[in-house]
Amino acid sequence: MKYILITILTLNLFACGVLSEPKTEDWSANKLYEEAKDAFGIGDYETAIRYYELLEARYPFGKYAQQAQLEIIYSYYKYEESASAIAAADLFIKLYPRHPQVDYAYYLKGLVNFALHQGTLDRFLPVDRSQREQTAAVQSFQDFSELIARFPDSKYSKDARQRMVHLRNRAAQHELHVANFYMKREAYLAAANRAKTILESYQRTPAVPHALIILARAYKIMGLQDLSDSTLEILQLNYPNHAGIAKVKNLAVK
Repeated sequence: MKYILITILTLNLFACGVLSEPKTEDWSANKLYEEAKDAFGIGDYETAIRYYELLEARYPFGKYAQQAQLEIIYSYYKYEESASAIAAADLFIKLYPRHPQVDYAYYLKGLVNFALHQGTLDRFLPVDRSQREQTAAVQSFQDFSELIARFPDSKYSKDARQRMVHLRNRAAQHELHVANFYMKREAYLAAANRAKTILESYQRTPAVPHALIILARAYKIMGLQDLSDSTLEILQLNYPNHAGIAKVKNLAVK
């Protein structure tokens, strides 16, 4: 009897869900578009996506079709469907390369990968993003670079540039973490190579003075005193008050 009751309740709930679902068969393109916008406005991204997809399917050549394809990218992004958002952006760019808002599609691609780099756990935990795997960050940087190269006067370019600075700093910080890891493991040549990568590829980032310290220490430990001294001179010239200078000078090598 208990199982029969559960089944009946489940069927009733299912029936209520079906009955509450609006019938869209007779909706015009304008109706679908406005309902999708309204759903998005209240944060119901799943419904917004469904209506935009219906609009694309039923009215592929109507005046709302292109706008729906553009807005569904952002809806996927807000709904945290990253792969779908990027696929939709790529499709829009391929189909409408001369669309007046195609720069927005390029920008959204960068934004999606930027969000992937941030990660969901960051909302709840104090995670240092520079220690993350960097694939999404690299892709985001490339996406924003392409936007700026193609549309330097786009209204999204300013934000893209700011995000690129952030991503570049994070990438340098990531290299610094790896260099420190090698130093702790006494893999001094590997640490030195990572430090040089920062100096060569990420100039004018906050990681540079720390990279110089690691490089000077690694050279000193490996017995390359001349290289250590020249690196220390660069550090002193550019960061004369840095606390790491004394640490390198006082480093005792066995």
